[in-house]
Amino acid sequence: MVKKKCCVFISGKGTNLVALIKSSREYNFPVIIDLIVSNEKNAKGLNFAKIFNIDYRIYNINKKKHFEILLNELNKRKISLICLAGYMKILSKEFIERFRGKIINIHPSLLPKYKGLNTFTKAIKNKDKQAGCTVHYVNKKLDSGQIILQKKVIINRNDTEKSLKEKIQKKEYKAYSEAVRKIFSNINS
Repeated sequence: MVKKKCCVFISGKGTNLVALIKSSREYNFPVIIDLIVSNEKNAKGLNFAKIFNIDYRIYNINKKKHFEILLNELNKRKISLICLAGYMKILSKEFIERFRGKIINIHPSLLPKYKGLNTFTKAIKNKDKQAGCTVHYVNKKLDSGQIILQKKVIINRNDTEKSLKEKIQKKEYKAYSEAVRKIFSNINS
């Protein structure tokens, strides 16, 4: 099986990154993580790049010079998919347009509900019965792209923001890999 090349963008701990790396090491997974990009030089997730021996770069893609360098690198590497995994910067419209249909994100809510930040707080405050995560394509509007898949969890009366976050994160680790498989099974079928 010839694997497609994937780049993962991170800003923080990289927990979803680790799940993607582990999946990418499976024989039948359709992508290999070829590059990790962060906008934060101290992002803890960059340690996983070192542990798993994956190239990484630190770019502020809102700076024109960095933007051009990154575009060249992604094209040179023949990146087929960009996964945003806790990447806390809004991508420029130009970047999204250049990679239209090749950028996906994981969001900790059942979109279209609770776009943006503080999703756990909103779900608890509004006494929602369920919450979850969504993997979606990235478009020019925040958390509004076509949904690839969603995973749900039940919110119990005694759930806190912390406990809800933990439940949803467990679902995220599986959801991202499932979404990548789904994308490439649709392309190959």
